[in-house]
Amino acid sequence: MTYCLAINVNDGLVLCTDSRTNAGTDNVSVYSKMHNFVWPGNRMFALLSAGNLATTQAVVKKINGDIAGSMMPNLLTVSNMQEAADYLGMISTQVQKLHSTRDTGSTNFEATFILAGQIAGKSPELFMVYPQGNYIHESYEHPFLQIGEIKYGKPILDRVIKRDVALPPAARCALVSMNSTIRSNLTVGPPVELLIYERDSLNAGRRIYFSEDDPFARQLSERWNEGLMTALQNLPRFDWEDHSQQIDSNSHRVVNFPSG
Repeated sequence: MTYCLAINVNDGLVLCTDSRTNAGTDNVSVYSKMHNFVWPGNRMFALLSAGNLATTQAVVKKINGDIAGSMMPNLLTVSNMQEAADYLGMISTQVQKLHSTRDTGSTNFEATFILAGQIAGKSPELFMVYPQGNYIHESYEHPFLQIGEIKYGKPILDRVIKRDVALPPAARCALVSMNSTIRSNLTVGPPVELLIYERDSLNAGRRIYFSEDDPFARQLSERWNEGLMTALQNLPRFDWEDHSQQIDSNSHRVVNFPSG
């Protein structure tokens, strides 16, 4: 399984992925699920992938081939992010169809992508491209998109991620979301890749690679665990936890006894 996350805040983009691929208990490998296409000063795209590995690799190869061969369209010729999403959806469906015609079994060649990026003069945007080639845009109220094993890492995003959150806290939130998923699902695992892109910089951004024993990632996980325990201890107490009160077992009322 996979977990990929993209966040779009006022200051820029945060992208985070795991790197584990699983084709059965005896076939676990590590492949990057984050791919960059950058023309400094002009445009930056980042592609996150989930699904069939053969499909995702073929899509990335096709994108690079179209750029090298000056095919139309390609990521350098599209005029906005929606055109880029249309182009990605077209390639993805073509690759899936090609693989399906060659397959004599019942292999699932579907793949889902998150396309993030910015073109000069326009705002950064996120699109989720489905296996069928159609796509959705992130919303203003929930400026993030997830693919893969999304349920474990979503609660913190719902509570924390808003448009006005600064990039560093958004990046730490992404890592906590990833950490929660890794702890709850063994098919999602390190290394973890994180990309922090500042709005209007039109460069490759800051890309960080966290191995399984990375000191920063381990410290972040420990601090988050400690914070959760502290928050749990600080939650409001039930009435019956007060030693000056006793529950009337017959009426289930709280009976207050005078002190002394």
